[in-house]
Amino acid sequence: MLGITGSIAAYKSILLTRLLVKAGAEVRVVITPAAKDFVSTLTLSTLSRNSVQADLFNDESWSNHVMLGRWADIMVIAPLSCNTLAKMVHGLCDNMLLATYFSATCPVVVAPAMDEDMWHHPATRQNLERLISFGNKVIPVVSGELASGLYGEGRMAEPETILKYLDSTFFLKPDLKGKKALVTAGPTHEPIDPVRFIGNHSSGKMGLAIAEELARRGADVELVLGPSPVRTSMEAVKITRVQTAGEMYDACLKVFQTSDIAVMSAAVADFTPVNQAPEKIKKSSHTLTIELTQTKDILKTLGEKKHNGQLLIGFALETEHEKENALSKLRSKNADLIVLNSLNDEGAGFGHDTNKITIFEKNGNEINYDRKPKQQVAKDIVDRIVNMLYA
Repeated sequence: MLGITGSIAAYKSILLTRLLVKAGAEVRVVITPAAKDFVSTLTLSTLSRNSVQADLFNDESWSNHVMLGRWADIMVIAPLSCNTLAKMVHGLCDNMLLATYFSATCPVVVAPAMDEDMWHHPATRQNLERLISFGNKVIPVVSGELASGLYGEGRMAEPETILKYLDSTFFLKPDLKGKKALVTAGPTHEPIDPVRFIGNHSSGKMGLAIAEELARRGADVELVLGPSPVRTSMEAVKITRVQTAGEMYDACLKVFQTSDIAVMSAAVADFTPVNQAPEKIKKSSHTLTIELTQTKDILKTLGEKKHNGQLLIGFALETEHEKENALSKLRSKNADLIVLNSLNDEGAGFGHDTNKITIFEKNGNEINYDRKPKQQVAKDIVDRIVNMLYA
């Protein structure tokens, strides 16, 4: 349940709603009458995919704030204005948001937003202390430019910060604590000359999402990343950057023997030029022939070196005979699980923020998933890893 009060920071609630939905939450929004001056209920209902609750009564019915308060797993009030803070502390219940708050049986998290002088006022400090004493949690304000034009404390925490707080405080399951994970992501670039290379369209987004999800579950993650612009702020994800398939092969072999989990999601080039020209190749004829040789098969090599207890996960990106090719890869590479992408599925494959996968496990399980944001796909994959690890 996302509560929005009358504050200029309410515009951030639009992005917060989007991020919560993208992360897999079912979001319902309740706003105060004053909040309507800052955000559109149409925008919020569209993003949350639920109607926005704003009034205790309308011409036809009474809004059931009691059921709303019992429906939510978490209630987040962001932004929390100075006025609503005072009402929450002193038991005033004159709008739908407050009625829902006083009916809530779930944890309540607030993200205050107000000008610096209001934030530091003794009454505000006292109200915050009382609010915390009731069992509510407060996400601290940050310093920055304020609506008054001043610079100081009072800005609401950014939506990404709020999402990270909710994830780590309420939803994190450290079921991989103490485990080490190796993840590969992105393309590889096989140089033809100092200017040109053989590569592919992989963005590295899927591999990064898996690495971050493993880290959220408690694992220490080594991400071997090909030439990709993606990056992470998670300290538990350590990145080794490589360019070529050979460099990725060497980096993986160094890490694999001490890894409990290995997820090979990188789009590694299957072929590399036999010879790399020392200078840029000039247009001397209408055709150019480049001799290629196979790169080392990282997944197969790790499958041969895998010892008891290690889990090896591979990816299969196919354009035809998808299931047959995925199952063949599962067997021939000695993998424990293969994640199938098909370029025939809309919104799946390279470059997209979404993906649509089928998971094949060595025990015969086949699990099909709908198209989802890659962060949610990563959760599905890691759920299967955890299930296999502790089966």
